[in-house]
Amino acid sequence: MSFFLSSPPDFAAHNAEVQAVWEAYHAGRPYRAPVSLGGSLRNLLQNPELNDTGYTFRDFFEDPEAQIQCQLRYQRWMRYHLVSDREMGPPAEGWQLAIDFQNSTDASWFGCPLYYPGGHHQGNHVPDTREILKDEPRRLYDLECPDPLGSGLMGRAMEFYEYMHDCCPQLEFEGLPVLPPTTLPGESCDGPLDAAYKLRGAAQVCLDLAVDPDYFHDLMGYVTECLIRRMKAVREWRWARQPQAPDRGDFRRPWFGWADDAVVLLSLEQYREHVLPYHQRMVEEFSDGGPTAVHMCGDAQRFFPLLRDELNVQAFDTGFPVDFARLRQELGPEVQVSGGPTVMLVKSGPPEALREEVRRLCASGIMEGGKFILIAANNLSPLTPLEHTSALYEAGKSFGRY
Repeated sequence: MSFFLSSPPDFAAHNAEVQAVWEAYHAGRPYRAPVSLGGSLRNLLQNPELNDTGYTFRDFFEDPEAQIQCQLRYQRWMRYHLVSDREMGPPAEGWQLAIDFQNSTDASWFGCPLYYPGGHHQGNHVPDTREILKDEPRRLYDLECPDPLGSGLMGRAMEFYEYMHDCCPQLEFEGLPVLPPTTLPGESCDGPLDAAYKLRGAAQVCLDLAVDPDYFHDLMGYVTECLIRRMKAVREWRWARQPQAPDRGDFRRPWFGWADDAVVLLSLEQYREHVLPYHQRMVEEFSDGGPTAVHMCGDAQRFFPLLRDELNVQAFDTGFPVDFARLRQELGPEVQVSGGPTVMLVKSGPPEALREEVRRLCASGIMEGGKFILIAANNLSPLTPLEHTSALYEAGKSFGRY
């Protein structure tokens, strides 16, 4: 099991092939399905063989310098060791920073306290938040929308943004410039139902829907309206600092991308009646009226045809489980689907099992129409061996051909 390539590819040849693959795909004439592999900073911070920074997730969340150093090292590892259909080797224009608080930004902004599982010295787990309405549901009616720019991790994001923009002009990494963030976490969200259950608790929000729907809709209305206000305010804050930003002044975007993993808690009928109106509200505010794209982890396949029909979702980024044969039949050949083996299989292997699973998926019918992207079920797990990711990539190149 290894995490470093002993023989990296010829980066120039690899990048030329990648460019050709994506150009053919976007032109509607793919000759093979692109293979996209990636993961979050967990793959650096939770792998002792990669994390030579000494930083933990607490440092990453609290210190902008930790974010800079960890991101640079993770990008370097991905560019030199994780083979995928993206540019590898030194970045042409420089190393691009972002601001990353994983999936805690929304709940923290609403006032949920952040905590570090295991404590500072007893592990290095992803931080999470505690529900503020779990035991005090009526507290909802005392809440106002938080300060869009100053509450919780959103305020910290502003500080990190300013810090990175101040120091990047003087920074270099491996002889190349380091570029400051171009967006902030609060310009998007993880979804209104996701925010609601982070405030109330997963079991509680489901019980509310069943036995106290008035309260459920009061909560959903509150989080949806507050999220919309924040997303607009944060974009305006950034635009004031980036006068040349290409999206300046435009809240409604083409291919608006959104998410709400929490819908997997519901039946299709419950979603249609109780949650779809809030998703429609978000799409009306931030989509230009054209196709949208959605990310949903977990067993969300039952929602996809409805999302296509009601919200014009034309690109689905899946987790698992997904029945690829049935999904292509349900969605038709024109809808983009990103999916692949489960993260557990990619981590555990062996390579022969990965190769057989990729062969099975590509033969399922999912490639019909040329709108399939092979991924590692959304997000690589820490400590996934490169022998497995390389096997996935090579299998995609072999079996994903048209």
